[in-house]
Amino acid sequence: MKKIFAILFSCLIMFSANSATLINDTETEKQITEIILPIARAAKIPDTRLKIYIVRDDDFNAFVRGGEDVFIYTGLLKRIKDPNALRAVVAHEMGHTIGGHMVQMSDRMQAEMMRTMIIQALGVGLMVAGGNPTAGAGIMAGATGIAQQSMLSFSRDEERIADDMAIDLMVKAGYDPNSLIDVFTQMRDIMGEFENRVNPTRINHPLTSERINNAKTKISRLKNIPKQKNAKSENQSYETLRAKLIGYIDTDKNVLIKYPYKDKSDAGIYARAIANMRSGNLDIAKTGTQTLIKRNPNNPYYYELLGDIEYQYGHYDDSVLAYEKSIELSKNAPQIETALALVLSERKKPNDIERANTLCKKVILSEPSPLSYWILARVNDGGISDWAMAEFYKMNGDDKKAKKYAKSAQKKLPKTAPEYIKSGDILKK
Repeated sequence: MKKIFAILFSCLIMFSANSATLINDTETEKQITEIILPIARAAKIPDTRLKIYIVRDDDFNAFVRGGEDVFIYTGLLKRIKDPNALRAVVAHEMGHTIGGHMVQMSDRMQAEMMRTMIIQALGVGLMVAGGNPTAGAGIMAGATGIAQQSMLSFSRDEERIADDMAIDLMVKAGYDPNSLIDVFTQMRDIMGEFENRVNPTRINHPLTSERINNAKTKISRLKNIPKQKNAKSENQSYETLRAKLIGYIDTDKNVLIKYPYKDKSDAGIYARAIANMRSGNLDIAKTGTQTLIKRNPNNPYYYELLGDIEYQYGHYDDSVLAYEKSIELSKNAPQIETALALVLSERKKPNDIERANTLCKKVILSEPSPLSYWILARVNDGGISDWAMAEFYKMNGDDKKAKKYAKSAQKKLPKTAPEYIKSGDILKK
């Protein structure tokens, strides 16, 4: 059971990609998308292009790739307690994209590399020409330092521009830009005394104190500053989201420090229920989850948690019912459908295998994951199973095993089968 639950847990904690562990969770992605969407629209990013990725890392960080792929670190979500502050962070990162800073950075790097090569060539020339060898060596040694300083200065300028753009985006989206100052204040508190000792010309960001002053100056010059406050429901939803992440990621001790048993809020109960489930305290976890469902009968994610708990108990029928209710309420939840497919593949009542197979195929069309392919392999045999395992290992970055299973799949499948062709695609890479 523990082995199977470890696989189920991967519905939340996804696979490693580019040295970063991504968290894959319907509730988290949906709520953060809703928070960020007004900023994305202000930045003229189409709704359908915006994609949220949650990175499991304790750094206070976020970045945007390609203009619409937003990567947010769990360390940021754990510390940022206000949805508007999160909007301000993302507005800053989108400011880099709007300003074309990544492209400019690449061009600048190439220019500095060329400049370094010319300076170094000058140094070699001095030595070859019989000039002062010491001077020539000094020029060569200093070339890299000059380029580095130039790049750091360029980076600091880009950060200042992105800060300005963040304020503009917040105003355009109708939110109070002072939230950016709140973020900087948090950053300053995290940095502690470090910034008092650092050389401001040796870092790639302006000092936080400078950024606070710059933001205050710009905001003071604005007219008609939006003073929109977060709706109470949004604040509660965001706090519940943070509690969920903390419940899954933090130690039991830290969860109870942040959400002691005297905390009777939904967020507190949610965090403790998750932490208790992870620790195997299923009775306590179930009681907390049932309390949440009683208070919020239309919240699909509390039923999802109940499905997880019932599955750990080995109560397959109750787990299936909870997941089905969750899917009914959420309408579109490929990750929860994957969890349901896993339970069905384990329960194996009449039609369970066929239903699990159908669910996995549906999920793979919209939001494929390693787990969905793993279950698909489990409920099939022969070439289909081998192809699904090939896709599983491909998504997990194990090309050797992916090709091994792809070869096996092609030996068992007719050449006209879609899975045969897809296996061939894996072998070509």
